[in-house]
Amino acid sequence: MKILFVYYLPSGGVETLNRQRCVALKEAGISCELLYMHSGAGFSNITDIPVYVTNDNEEIKLLLDRKAYSAVMVCSDHLFLKRIRELGYSGPLLYELQGLGTEQEAKNWMNEAKPYVHTYADAVFYPKTSHLEKLCQVFLPDFRSFSFHNCFDTDHFQYVSSNNKMEDPIIGWVGRLEPNKNWHGFLQLINELKRKHANIRVWMFQDPTLASTKEKAKFQQYIQKEDLEKIITTHSNIPHQNMALYYSMIADSGGFLCSTSQVEGFGYAVVEAMSCLCPVVSTDSDGIRSFLIHNETGKLIDLLHLQTATEECLELINNRKKRDRFVQQAKERIKINLNPKEYSRNFIKMLEELSIRP
Repeated sequence: MKILFVYYLPSGGVETLNRQRCVALKEAGISCELLYMHSGAGFSNITDIPVYVTNDNEEIKLLLDRKAYSAVMVCSDHLFLKRIRELGYSGPLLYELQGLGTEQEAKNWMNEAKPYVHTYADAVFYPKTSHLEKLCQVFLPDFRSFSFHNCFDTDHFQYVSSNNKMEDPIIGWVGRLEPNKNWHGFLQLINELKRKHANIRVWMFQDPTLASTKEKAKFQQYIQKEDLEKIITTHSNIPHQNMALYYSMIADSGGFLCSTSQVEGFGYAVVEAMSCLCPVVSTDSDGIRSFLIHNETGKLIDLLHLQTATEECLELINNRKKRDRFVQQAKERIKINLNPKEYSRNFIKMLEELSIRP
């Protein structure tokens, strides 16, 4: 059995998800391949998985004819559903919902996707996230759907000891410079934190190729205006496996990863940090609820109440006993909820219900 996963480009959480599930499914006896329509910064992360990068119809058709996939799963790009049918693919076609932006953006997206899904897809899949479930209930109420947790291998992405111990607490942030990731809210929080803990440092991990010129300019203007340049270090396109070391260094410094997204379908950066025993502070972006429980596996904050959010962050920095308890409970929770073997079992069950048998 051979499955093809399709997405725009190898970057962000979907790129991580694709690698994670391809490995998990391979161990369950299912061969997986990837098709990206454009190249991206995450391409170098992919090893031992057949991957194709093309947006050419003739090349895609040749691939489909030659490989005879048992099923194709298309993430987000509803226009590709029509396209792949017109290229002659007649097998099972699944539409996957991941990373659709803010709630309003997601609603607009689903409104446009609805006729394409009804006409060309056989089923819809989404991770266990309440706003995605509601979107399906509203826009695709009678359409066949499946939902289960994404997967993550905590045994191969975990804490890395380093001799390079940082003296000051590091606050990490991972994302694109765009409104839904809310870099502006993050920097407002940093402004408050540095007033009460002057020696903090900030590491921001981003892919500058995915940020607009306007957003980059707004970012630079803000950090100059607030005199944040001295404490912020920007890291661009760090290879994925190297991120384990960075998360571990943040943990060892006494800092934490901060996620400030408005809405997330999942939130892989949070999971990665947890796997490396790095404490996490996050806004309630929905997708993270499966693994981040306030004052059990991390901290949930509301940036509309900046003073309270700041106090929560300071408690995580200053209370060593509490942060140690959080990170241990967080790692245990993601090991259980995001188990790759459980993902494989759920995926196979989904295929069988669609009359596709390994």
